[in-house]
Formats: sequence, structure tokens, C-alpha cells
Amino acid sequence: MPATFRGGGRGQTFDAFKTAVKTRKPNELPLLLVDSEEAVITAQTVWQILHQRDGWEQPVGAGNEDAFLMICCMETWFVADRKALARYFGQHWRDNALPQWPQLEEVPKERMFEALDKATADCGRKRYAKGKRSFELLGVIEPAEVEKNCPAAGRLLERLRAV
Repeated sequence: MPATFRGGGRGQTFDAFKTAVKTRKPNELPLLLVDSEEAVITAQTVWQILHQRDGWEQPVGAGNEDAFLMICCMETWFVADRKALARYFGQHWRDNALPQWPQLEEVPKERMFEALDKATADCGRKRYAKGKRSFELLGVIEPAEVEKNCPAAGRLLERLRAV
């Protein structure tokens, strides 16, 4: 099972990845996983997208298959597993507030947040908010459901299976 590191903000996450690559131990495989923040042109590599969007250069020692994107955001993965959301948020969860998007990775980040806000509006203190709640949800979603609905997640899972 891989160990994960929550990097904080985008820049902090990239800095932590660069350090992990530079100080890598023989049994470690540092991988970068960040939100794409917007739609992605599939003809580009992840490193090209990160360079264009953030000005990030691929660190020496990092491979082409060491960076991955949650398209457009981590919340897309949550919506890919609606059953996990219903279990997590409980009786006040409003599944009908989430549209049945056929292509989740094409949904703009803002629309995803708005839908999650509406779906959890009656959940009180458990209402969705990015931060601690999002990392709790990462621990309860089913990878197979996410992979089925989010091709970019499938690429990450394939990489992890190959290790």
C-alpha cells in the first residue's frame, strides 16, 4: 500500500515532490498527484500541462509516468463513487442534487463544487468543504468506481499496479 503525503497547497505539493525525487530511497517511488484545475488537452503530456499552467519543470530524476492529474479536481473522483458519498454523508445526502454527468472529467471545477455544496446542504457540520473532509473522502471512495468513470484516475491506478 502506498504512503501518501498531503502537500498543502499546489506549490507546496510540487516542492515536496521535488524533494522526494531528489532524496529518493531505493524502495520509494515518488509520484505527484494534483488537480488539473481546468479541462485538459489530451495530446499534451502531464508535464507539458504542468509547465504551461504552473511553470513547473519536470525534475531531474522524475519520469514521464511520475506525475498525474485529477481532472479537473479531486472532487471529480468523489462524484465518480456516488455510493461512497451517500454512505459518508448519511441520511441528509441529496444525491438528486448531483447531475448525471456522462463525462465527469469534462465538468468544470466550479460546477463540481456547486453540485457538492447543494448535495450536502442539509448535512450540517459534515457539509462538504475542501481540506480535511476531502482527504477523508479519498479514503472511502472505491478505486474501481473512480477508474470506471475517470480515465485519468485509471492511469494512476495502472501505474500503482505496475509497481
